[in-house]
Amino acid sequence: MKILIVEDEQDMLQNMKDFLLKENFVVETAESIAEARNKIGVYTYDCILLDINLKDGSGFQLLEELKRKNIEDGVIIVSARNSLDDRLEGLNLGADDYLAKPFHMAELNARVKAVLRRRQFNGNNKIKIGNLSIDLDEHEASIDDNPLNLNRKEYEILLFFTSNQNRLVNKSALAEHVWGDHIDQADSFEFIYSQIKNLRKKLKTAGADIEIKAVYGIGYKLITQ
Repeated sequence: MKILIVEDEQDMLQNMKDFLLKENFVVETAESIAEARNKIGVYTYDCILLDINLKDGSGFQLLEELKRKNIEDGVIIVSARNSLDDRLEGLNLGADDYLAKPFHMAELNARVKAVLRRRQFNGNNKIKIGNLSIDLDEHEASIDDNPLNLNRKEYEILLFFTSNQNRLVNKSALAEHVWGDHIDQADSFEFIYSQIKNLRKKLKTAGADIEIKAVYGIGYKLITQ
């Protein structure tokens, strides 16, 4: 899952980034409203962690823009401002949650996961499609209760497809979502083809009744057989 942290306090930004990377999220950062606006205009995110007090304006301003443009990325406000008025303003503008600083990173992780579950998986910790089961908390997948031995990227690709079941996913969207900013350094999509080839082979060998179907020249679609 892909996270954007919008925070101009360097220590806090680095601490959040390091922790979420260890939790196997793809993490990107922005230190100003302008930088965040540019990233959100190009990429999509599962969750945005948004500070209010930024050097070029208020995070509330950016939140208002997102909702006005019908951008549906999840938003958690993380702020040292802890008044009831600030909380109400953030939630009324469309934020999914409000987390006051200082906070424990474990609480941040729990809140991010809760937003992702509500938005993508109807609040469930486990996903089941056909005989495929995915445990979001344990980062594990299985077929008929037999564990699938997936590397981190294979797991993230499978999770991305399950959240977009029966939708056509183009190669660019998949690459950008799973690899984040690093996709700009790639010369081709060969690394995607390799990961998907291995994932499809593992699903077939395990007897999965789902299939990642290639749509020539465009991308892929997860279907049930």
